[in-house]
Amino acid sequence: MPKIVFLPHQDLCPDGAVVEAETGESILDAALRSGIEIEHACEKSCACTTCHCVVREGFDSLAESTEDEDDMLDKAWGLEPESRLGCQARVADEDLVVEIPRYTINHAREH
Repeated sequence: MPKIVFLPHQDLCPDGAVVEAETGESILDAALRSGIEIEHACEKSCACTTCHCVVREGFDSLAESTEDEDDMLDKAWGLEPESRLGCQARVADEDLVVEIPRYTINHAREH
């Protein structure tokens, strides 16, 4: 079973985390199931960038992003070549190392 290593994030997982993921499961679903509360304002419908993550290792094992995902990623804060939306990136048969950016853009959230 593939593993996802989440690098430390000051609010969501200060010590980092290692979670097991089912093949075909999204990075976001694996995180949420494991108690890592990554924001997902659009309820996983690829309509926002709040679940933006950066796949530091294992990126090439993921299926290519769709045009819709790429369009949304263009709006993400801190976009990098290995950026994906956690709700769209599905685990294959390789372990991943994932960084959750410090900031996300959520236009719907009240401050």
